[in-house]
Amino acid sequence: MNYQETIDYLYNSLPMFHRIGEAALKPSLDNTIKLCALLGNPQHKFKSVHIAGTNGKGSSSHMLASVLQAAGYKTGLFTSPHLKSFTERIKVNGKDISAQRIVDFVKKHKQDFEEIKPSFFEMTVALTFDYFADEKVDIAVVEVGLGGRFDSTNIITPLLSLITNISFDHQKILGNTLPEIASEKAGIIKTNIPVVISECQDEVNHVFLKKAKQQSSLLIPASEIYHLKNDRLEQGKLVADVYKGNVLKYKDLVCGLAGKYQLKNIAGVLSSIDMLIKKGFNISEEHIRKGISSVVSLTGLKGRWQVLNEKPLTICDTVHNEGGIKQIVGQINSIRYKNLFFVLGVVNDKDITSILSFLPKNAYYFFCKPDITRGLDAYVLCSKAQEYSLKGEVISEVKKAVAAAKSKATSDDLIFIGGSTFVVAEIEEL
Repeated sequence: MNYQETIDYLYNSLPMFHRIGEAALKPSLDNTIKLCALLGNPQHKFKSVHIAGTNGKGSSSHMLASVLQAAGYKTGLFTSPHLKSFTERIKVNGKDISAQRIVDFVKKHKQDFEEIKPSFFEMTVALTFDYFADEKVDIAVVEVGLGGRFDSTNIITPLLSLITNISFDHQKILGNTLPEIASEKAGIIKTNIPVVISECQDEVNHVFLKKAKQQSSLLIPASEIYHLKNDRLEQGKLVADVYKGNVLKYKDLVCGLAGKYQLKNIAGVLSSIDMLIKKGFNISEEHIRKGISSVVSLTGLKGRWQVLNEKPLTICDTVHNEGGIKQIVGQINSIRYKNLFFVLGVVNDKDITSILSFLPKNAYYFFCKPDITRGLDAYVLCSKAQEYSLKGEVISEVKKAVAAAKSKATSDDLIFIGGSTFVVAEIEEL
């Protein structure tokens, strides 16, 4: 099989969450353990950091990997889902895994897949760990796919765990309350492995404290250690003064990701770097500044408060749950514009009522459907949105909805595109 045939085989033969939803998930690590055993347990052959959370785990993973790269370490990075190409999920020093490497892996282990019957994600994790071991990375930053406790990535024994934020998402799988969701994320906390909590939240702090105590793990409350003040946008980048306690640690720290919600993520990343330094990594202030400011160019991150055009100001973001939407709307409200246009699409297994209730009523909406099986019908979305006094029209195809927004907007207007990672993935400019 060539690369496209190989990808088609993986998409069509293995259960895939983004295509069929929770039916692709199994509350077990058995398949991943079996696959990695066949590969000689590559997950034990490299150092790692494990990152979970509802919002911010992807951005935090990229920022931490970027700092490690800037410090000269050969750095693996595993994230999901991808936006344009499957190869984006697996990187070493910001460079995607090659298509040929994927073809060779599937060809060699196709028979094993048909015997073990892994999910798409289980296979991807096994491929990733095999690749990182072959590449002899100095360290890998591994983002959890979903949850934590039963996520396939949870077979690693990292140097450090990081949990970014807890919000409502995937309730059918993770639970209907924030403590229940936090309990699943806390499943990555391992015995005697320190864990950083980016954002200390009153509703769930007790969950992490209890789990850390059970595992004899040092818990590091990043948001109580690092405080980012005087934040502002300069030339499309987020700038802030960083205090450690009451002491100014980094004056005018520049972040290459412009979303104000990154302030919480940066605290977690900085606390993680402190712990890695204690474990022997040589990371200087220069490395930190370069890594955080150049995260997009060093790692290839896309779709986080990404400015696609200046006139009209056109922004996309992959946030897709209540916590993320609140933060996005807050940032939109800080921008001066004449008219606001929203290109909005979601998937059908989300509780969209909580999202719709926070969306701005002064916007004009183009309701669309991401081109995946799980995409929610745009007419259903529009009907539900009308219950929350959101006005607009249905243009089901994402690309046509974006084009319609552009044709309607003038240079003083603002266009926002989002609601789902899979909507952002269809934007041609990315």
